[in-house]
Amino acid sequence: MSLRFGYGTNGFANHRLDDALAVIADLGYTGVALTLDHAHLDPYQPKVFERTAAVATALGRHGLGVVVETGARYLLDPRRKHAPTLLDADRRRRVDFLRRAVDIGADLGAEAVSFWAGVRPDGLGPADAWDRLVAGCAEIVAHADATGVVLGFEPEPGMLVENLAQWHALRADLGRPAAFGLTLDIGHCRCNEPVPVADCVRAVGPYLVNVQIDDMRAGVHEHLEFGAGEIDFPPVLAALSEVGYAGLVAVELPRHSHAAPQVAARSLDFLRAAEGILV
Repeated sequence: MSLRFGYGTNGFANHRLDDALAVIADLGYTGVALTLDHAHLDPYQPKVFERTAAVATALGRHGLGVVVETGARYLLDPRRKHAPTLLDADRRRRVDFLRRAVDIGADLGAEAVSFWAGVRPDGLGPADAWDRLVAGCAEIVAHADATGVVLGFEPEPGMLVENLAQWHALRADLGRPAAFGLTLDIGHCRCNEPVPVADCVRAVGPYLVNVQIDDMRAGVHEHLEFGAGEIDFPPVLAALSEVGYAGLVAVELPRHSHAAPQVAARSLDFLRAAEGILV
């Protein structure tokens, strides 16, 4: 089974969204991971649903599938990166943002809407932080379930949920809802997990709704171009095919916007070559 490769718009931050979609499609990608942000479908802009409809038309014109990502750095607070999160005292703003993301995802026909926990604030105990996370996630799950949207929760290094074991614990505390799937960043598996990356994929195959892909080194949370880290990709891609994953596998290089078209072209060449290697 051929995998469906996409590219993240957070790696095209210097492009207009319409231009980024055209470049990504022209390179041969079949999907896009769309990060909602001030320049790329801002959920707080006037007439956002009209703009969403125009983006949906553009995606269809280019033949691109889409997942919605919610990791914009300063969309909610111009002074605090990624703040507020579901763990903060003012977390209602994050809940509102995620509800808007679900609504936009529904209108785009997104395959998943992805989000994460956040870093535990200073002075907040682990148990209280966990309770806040579960409560916030429960609200988003209920909204997603009502709108028919699938959620992909991403374990993120340094956050309250940073590995697969913690994702399983969160899913259990939420009652294992059908709308609550897993966003797996392949690089994070190398960074944070104790087993080989391909084994991580096999272990969570039934829960995968969104896959991000990048290179990385053990213990270092830095998204690298393919070949610059430590991951052996042919076994990883083979494992994704083995578990029957049919969603997008989107390149996640948020610090490479300065050379986005060239990096995107190199990335797709690499992935196609890696997919063609027998393991």
